Amino acid sequence: MIKMKKTLFAILLTLFFVPLFTSVATAQSQKNVFVDTKYILDNIPEYHDAQDELDELSKKWQKQIDALYNEIQELYKKYQAEKVLLPSDVRKEREDEIVKKEAHMKELQKKYFGPEGELFKKRQELIQPIQEKIYNAIEELSQENNYSFVFDKAGGVTILYGNPKYDISDDVLEKVGEVMQVTSPSGRKNKK
Repeated sequence: MIKMKKTLFAILLTLFFVPLFTSVATAQSQKNVFVDTKYILDNIPEYHDAQDELDELSKKWQKQIDALYNEIQELYKKYQAEKVLLPSDVRKEREDEIVKKEAHMKELQKKYFGPEGELFKKRQELIQPIQEKIYNAIEELSQENNYSFVFDKAGGVTILYGNPKYDISDDVLEKVGEVMQVTSPSGRKNKK
């Protein structure tokens, strides 16, 4: 009976401690690094060109919408001033014209700035290939160096402290530089 209890106790200890030691050893062998995607993007001229193009399109489209808005405001003011003197059929025509122009303005806003609008599509066209190249470089570096996790300190993940020797941003820029032009990094090369 005592021998059976000792055996059972040994089995329970093995079942409890072996996975615990294995998970501790695995956690200690994991390599965690971080990148600063804002820094990386700041050193890619193609990204700046894409942003400039998107800004120009946005300004151009916003001017069109603003002009239409101002036209609607003028029509409405004029309508309000003359409303009392207009026959009901003319009043109805003016109201319909204002409503039609407002609908057109909202349609333009949606067309240009909506979730599936022209600006979104253009951003996908210009920015997504750059992001994919950065992601591919991060993935390649992670596989080469056996990194378990790569955090982005520029994104939503908050890193309160990051030892610069684990910042692989310059390595990512170097890798991205193999497939596209990048500017010379500002010299914050990690200290491995």
